[in-house]
Amino acid sequence: MIVIPAIDIKGGRCVRLKQGRLNEETVFSDVPEQMAIKWFDMGAERLHLVDLDGAVQGRPVNSDTIKRIVEAVPIPVELGGGIRDMKTLEAYLELGLSYVILGTVAYKDPKFALSACARFPGKIILGIDARDNRVAVEGWTEDSDLTPVNLARQFDEAGISAIIYTDIRRDGMRTGPDIEGTRSLAKAVKTPVIASGGISGISDVVDIIPLQSDGVIGMITGRALYDGSLDLSEAIRACKRIINVPVRDG
Repeated sequence: MIVIPAIDIKGGRCVRLKQGRLNEETVFSDVPEQMAIKWFDMGAERLHLVDLDGAVQGRPVNSDTIKRIVEAVPIPVELGGGIRDMKTLEAYLELGLSYVILGTVAYKDPKFALSACARFPGKIILGIDARDNRVAVEGWTEDSDLTPVNLARQFDEAGISAIIYTDIRRDGMRTGPDIEGTRSLAKAVKTPVIASGGISGISDVVDIIPLQSDGVIGMITGRALYDGSLDLSEAIRACKRIINVPVRDG
């Protein structure tokens, strides 16, 4: 079980949103790569990036910033937002990203997503963002009629690396993670699941850890780290202590 700090990028800056609303942002840094270095120094083993502008516009917007982040830290970096075609996907992997996250395109163009999985096995993560048990797309601006489990099962045998499950209503709100929704999804598929959204402090981290037995391999957290209600080093120690794995020296 790993704790993955999130760096959301909008206009070249590190921001956090409330429930994905672009008009409710808090800016935490004008230099996102400095945040990446901070989280690495505190023990992060992986980083989660989101190109918020790209998610809405359907194309890469913050490539230069993303490149600087990838070059700043020697740990795997995953990215979602605005990846709609093979050319963009290839370009991001060439930047040094370890994983690319397909969200909207997996719902709207599953044939492309499956082709990407076949071409880059182990490099693709399926991003499932949900609101009221329905998949949300286009930067969370549109709701679909598909449930998270239905979408996940379409890709369960495709060779994806993981599924990131985010409860939009909890994202950035620090109201606690969707434990039951995450567990249900993880138990419904063979693919490893990463929990996202709602973590407010160490107690939420501890609540997620038992989901490892259901197939949850990690958790993504953002706002709680940025406002100080969760200490990354403490969260990492909690995960490693419970599953008895040495903590990487920071």
